[in-house]
Amino acid sequence: MSPGPRPKRGVWWLRAARYRTTRAIAISPVLGPDAATDLDRRMMARAMDLARDAAAQGEVPVGAVVFDTQTGQTLGEGMNRRERHADPSAHAEFTAILAAARKVKDWRLNHCSLAVTLEPCPMCAGLIVNARVGRLIYGADDPKAGAVRSLYSITGDRRLNHRPAVIGGVLAAESAQELQGFFAKLREKRKRP
Repeated sequence: MSPGPRPKRGVWWLRAARYRTTRAIAISPVLGPDAATDLDRRMMARAMDLARDAAAQGEVPVGAVVFDTQTGQTLGEGMNRRERHADPSAHAEFTAILAAARKVKDWRLNHCSLAVTLEPCPMCAGLIVNARVGRLIYGADDPKAGAVRSLYSITGDRRLNHRPAVIGGVLAAESAQELQGFFAKLREKRKRP
């Protein structure tokens, strides 16, 4: 016994579906490096110092700084510590956000900015949204795992309840150069018997 013909859907259904789909994938824009303030650049320079420290310890060179947007006070710093702590969540952004939340004794960081040398991954982008970080400033794009602009746009997805202002490409060349140098040395080290 066949289930019979499917009921016809009117044109209104197609228009509604098209509207829902278009609305669901709308994202907030990522501003260019010209939108960064002097304070943003200083904090990114500090994040670069942290990234170099991470590289010196055998970690992927990514550094992050959480600071009060109005006063410029540093609230948390972090660098990659995945190898050292055998912890997959020990990313620079994750560490810096946790330190800042502990310092201000609140999980809401609306009044804060995060400067990080590499575009955040999906885990870190999700934490940025969940911690309500007010602004995100990042350096180099990450074509393999970037969740702000490259692969995904978690921080700009209008379906989520928070979207930070995002500025990308601040000290991008320096960040990319640090990462490329680190991985070139790592590949060379693995080639040696």
